[in-house]
Amino acid sequence: MRAALPILLLLAGCASLPEPEQAEPVQQPAPPPPDTRRGAYYKDDGPGERSAAELAAVPDAEPKAEPLHRFANRPYQVFGREYVPLASLQPYRQRGTASWYGRRFHGNRTSTGERYDMYAMSAAHPTLPIPSYARVTNLGNGRSIVVRVNDRGPFHADRIIDLSYAAAAKLGFAGAGSALVEVESIVPGEAVLAAAPAAPAAEPRGIFLQLGAFGAREGAESLRARLARELAWLKEALYVFAGGSLWRLQLGPYRTSEDARSVAERIETELNLKPLLLVR
Repeated sequence: MRAALPILLLLAGCASLPEPEQAEPVQQPAPPPPDTRRGAYYKDDGPGERSAAELAAVPDAEPKAEPLHRFANRPYQVFGREYVPLASLQPYRQRGTASWYGRRFHGNRTSTGERYDMYAMSAAHPTLPIPSYARVTNLGNGRSIVVRVNDRGPFHADRIIDLSYAAAAKLGFAGAGSALVEVESIVPGEAVLAAAPAAPAAEPRGIFLQLGAFGAREGAESLRARLARELAWLKEALYVFAGGSLWRLQLGPYRTSEDARSVAERIETELNLKPLLLVR
């Protein structure tokens, strides 16, 4: 798939741990390049050549009991920071930004010693047990998938998980490069619902800023991508909600109306865009 908005991937850390027969300390990846090339792929990374239909047909990972890897769950350090992976499968939930890694790493060794397959439903996480399974939900559009965690990364303060290209495509953010998600571990024996595309969540209660309303989803997603590029400080609070015949791009929720107005003034100053304050 060729994205209309190319991606700067945050690549550090994925597919970088020792192969399973080695008991050596974790190899630290080179520091990531500064984020100065928004709108361009980093080096030779990027999406693959499979069609949207082929990606949509990729099945979710099927959770099953597996022994934890002998070496990939030991404490390790990257960029001077220590990571302590979970020592057992247990309930875990986290919200934050997901990114993805693609053809530059396709075929490289993951932390399990397996080859990374950008068309499989897999993920890299700094501390979840390896191997394990997790449900990842795109909070912007409601889509949910199940992935197998078999790699370490990403090692960026603003990223919580790196997904395979296929997983990101099924969640609907391969073109945008990143998305706000919820990651929830799957413990053996718990019920797992089949993942299926869903419309964006209904508008929640709270204090929000509305940045635009569109008759087509593409308009709302296009504005969200633009704002995420130009105002990086607000991108994790941007949501597209479906209501009636409109797709609304909103920002929030905020604790008080005063907090929302302060952000609205900053947006108006920087982009000459006047948000609408919503209290519901």
